[in-house]
Amino acid sequence: MRLLRGLARLWVVPVALAAWEVLTRLAQAPYFPPPSTIAARSHELWFSGPATRLFLSDEAVRHLLPSLWRLAVGWAGACLAGVLVGIAVGRSRRLAEYVNPLIHFGRSIPPPTLLPIFLVLFGVGTPTQLAAIVFGVLWPVLLNSVDGARDVDRQYLETAEVFHLSRGQRLWRIILPAAAPKVFAGLRLSVSLALVMMIISELVGSTEGIGYRMLQDALDIPAMWTAIVLIGVLGFVLNAAFVRAERWILAWHYSARKST
Repeated sequence: MRLLRGLARLWVVPVALAAWEVLTRLAQAPYFPPPSTIAARSHELWFSGPATRLFLSDEAVRHLLPSLWRLAVGWAGACLAGVLVGIAVGRSRRLAEYVNPLIHFGRSIPPPTLLPIFLVLFGVGTPTQLAAIVFGVLWPVLLNSVDGARDVDRQYLETAEVFHLSRGQRLWRIILPAAAPKVFAGLRLSVSLALVMMIISELVGSTEGIGYRMLQDALDIPAMWTAIVLIGVLGFVLNAAFVRAERWILAWHYSARKST
């Protein structure tokens, strides 16, 4: 029943697709093909492979899988660094005094502006794309981790002192659980940013990937739209998966909120 209720909420999707189909066919706009044309082209380009390969075509294996690998590795690296540094900065006032100017300076730089520098440093290929993803994703995770670690209830820490908990025990049993809701808020923001930076980096410094393929299909409008739709579907699926994981990991937090 829960699954059926969830599917019922998606009624707007077929309505939007039907409206898109009708309007584009009436307008006959060459740069806005109808969804049926995009779906047929998507099957041809991305999902016409054998069932043993999950119907992925050769183009999908060549471009989609490397993009997903870079997305996963870049996002994981940025999240790990952001959480570790954020917790350290949030719990150390002296460290925060030294690091805060650098954090605010770095987060003010638009990540795409550093792509030429990354290209000079790492050349065309995966290292440049990973560097772009990590730099773009790092800041929301870092800032939310700092806020979460800094706002730990003082009573919890005093209780830890009474029971003579070690620093490691305080970190794992008090600080990380207390900071987790804000940390996960930053992680959720970072998922969409990682997808955006993946595409931007592939438009500039890549020889493969969804963004690279979209740039190559600039004159083939339906093919270019297949990449755009694929990016949107990926964003939706990744966000939905992350929300499910977040609710499972932070079940205790949501239960406490409901009880209050």
